[in-house]
Amino acid sequence: MIDDELIISLAPTGMVSSRDQSPHIPISISEIVEQTHAAYECGITMLHLHARGINGQPTASVEVYAELIRKIRAFGPDLVICVSLSGRFEPSIESRSGPLDLEGNLKPDAGSLTLSSMNFTRSESVNAPDTVRRLAAYMQEKGILPELEIFDVGMANYARYLIAKKIIPTPCYANIILGNIASAQLEFTQLGAIVNHLPDNCLWSLGGIGNTQLSANSLAIAMGAGVRVGLEDNLYWDTGRSRLATNQLLLKRIHDLAEIHQRRIMSPAVFRRKFNLSAGSGHYGFHKAETGLVLAG
Repeated sequence: MIDDELIISLAPTGMVSSRDQSPHIPISISEIVEQTHAAYECGITMLHLHARGINGQPTASVEVYAELIRKIRAFGPDLVICVSLSGRFEPSIESRSGPLDLEGNLKPDAGSLTLSSMNFTRSESVNAPDTVRRLAAYMQEKGILPELEIFDVGMANYARYLIAKKIIPTPCYANIILGNIASAQLEFTQLGAIVNHLPDNCLWSLGGIGNTQLSANSLAIAMGAGVRVGLEDNLYWDTGRSRLATNQLLLKRIHDLAEIHQRRIMSPAVFRRKFNLSAGSGHYGFHKAETGLVLAG
């Protein structure tokens, strides 16, 4: 499903990139907040949030996530915040689900849900079927929207299965991420197969790893999909890797492309209405009564 308005999902810092690779990677809480604030002022729909701890290492610390969300909500009370539940370095559900326990003004609206295990160039992301289902059920219990992370056609098919079992809600939102060497590539037949297998009533954004980010974002804007953009997926401004990017530069380019294609940026408020999320400003996540889910228990 596509939409006239453009979803922009910003992923400002991931779990892997370091200051040795780029001085522009936000590592500290203040840096992540500052770059998110600049992006919010420029115009984004949602934030895909990773936390960094001591020495810039990835962390699932509830305390770090709480501090990040508290400071971001101070300037962006309506911004849709998705916390990472990645299994790349934290495979157990206990080590990944902590941010879902935050409540009140600190409650995330969404949590990432990678729908299968997969390999990256030098590491693996472990997402056992039981872990995926338990994370989805816990988000259901907490009233938090799954942000489906799809790297291959099998993950799209698994999303349909989980919806049929009423483990994840509809409408659903998905990031299709292409260009990982062990997953689907930015190639029309592969993207078409994934899109063809997405659940009904699913809005999706397209992201690209490394050199594929610009092409993936451009294709998404042209065809009516959303975009995922940011230094988590790509450190460089150009495909020749001669110039390092910043989150602000990458985001500005998305706005320029959107203007060329005459697509308005979807506001957080519109996204919230489309996905039955509370309005923000102290009220976050979705209302369970609106999802049609079988509640975990």
